Amino acid sequence: MDYGERSLIVHEQLRGKIGTSIKLKVENLDDLSIAYTPGVARPCEEIAKNPHQARNLTIKHNTVAVVSDGSAVLGLGNIGPQAAIPVMEGKSLLFKQYAGIDAFPICLDTQDTEDIIQTVRNIAPVFGGINLEDISAPRCFEIEDRLQDLGIPVFHDDQHGTAIVLLAAMINAAKVVGKNLTDLRVVINGAGAAGTAIAKLLRCVGQDPEKCSPVKEVLLCDRQGIIHINREGLTPAKKALLSFSNPDNRSGSVFDAIEGADVFVGVSQGDLLKAKDISRMADNSIILAMANPNPEIFPDEARKGGAAVIGTGRSDFPNQVNNVLVFPGIFRGALDACAPRITPVMKLAAAYALAEATTNLSADHILPSALDYTVPPLIAQAVAAAAKEEMGEK
Repeated sequence: MDYGERSLIVHEQLRGKIGTSIKLKVENLDDLSIAYTPGVARPCEEIAKNPHQARNLTIKHNTVAVVSDGSAVLGLGNIGPQAAIPVMEGKSLLFKQYAGIDAFPICLDTQDTEDIIQTVRNIAPVFGGINLEDISAPRCFEIEDRLQDLGIPVFHDDQHGTAIVLLAAMINAAKVVGKNLTDLRVVINGAGAAGTAIAKLLRCVGQDPEKCSPVKEVLLCDRQGIIHINREGLTPAKKALLSFSNPDNRSGSVFDAIEGADVFVGVSQGDLLKAKDISRMADNSIILAMANPNPEIFPDEARKGGAAVIGTGRSDFPNQVNNVLVFPGIFRGALDACAPRITPVMKLAAAYALAEATTNLSADHILPSALDYTVPPLIAQAVAAAAKEEMGEK
């Protein structure tokens, strides 16, 4: 029986993977008077006088909404909000398991950008953070950007979680093959949410140039090939990518792009490349092929082409590039610091903390295990410190 069938049985048995728990038991009238009326009026009055007290007196300090419209769920596509619930439940479970965060799935029956933005604004008072999940590009960019004024972190994990774990993997892979990060020529296949965020982080967009080391070059490719300035039909979002990618205005297919490249990053489609394609890359090439369930190239095939380090999104191969290593810790740190948003500096801090958490580096071990529960606290500490420094706190 495969994992899909086993998962279906478990979901039917449990009728959901998460529930609620209580911290204050009501066993007598005294307890009831404290938990509810009349005693509860006092904390309400304190919050009315100072809304920031909601973080100290309610679940807001430790609660994240996992918000999706079901438009881009895993590799399943636009399956709608109800079909997205199992994934958002799973995400909520991982928040609790890895970082002690109370998270709840909010699956919206709308795919209208304005409706989603307004709905998140309306529910924000009870949450300490918003994790946007499985919302299709390019709407996800606008939704996240316009919600940055909420006063709580709003983070699209498909973009930034992927980018952070990818950068950590690349930092360590470069060490394994003896190359400098700043010398790397990187090809990213997939110019959606994840590909865009990866490119920005690798090129230090929004970072202090004195504290961030950008890779030498990034080429972004989509289904039509390399994104370049002379290509017809570019959307505004893809035109914006050219401000930090393809400096020589190269054109052609993804197969042209990887000629001489040091790194291939795949956030696109499975079974794209063959060994012969990898053989045209630079010596000691790095392959991070994250399409699921089938990566852009399987590890054995990549090795035949001469790849030195290979990572995928799968748990049955070495070097799993998995967001679960990132999002619990980055939200834990942001909540602990009472950060109003998750900034580029905080993302960079998370990436380097993850890279440094990896011990015994080798070609088959460039990231910690996805089940290493020591990692989220390390990321949380680094993220909280970065947030406090930005906010001018000690």
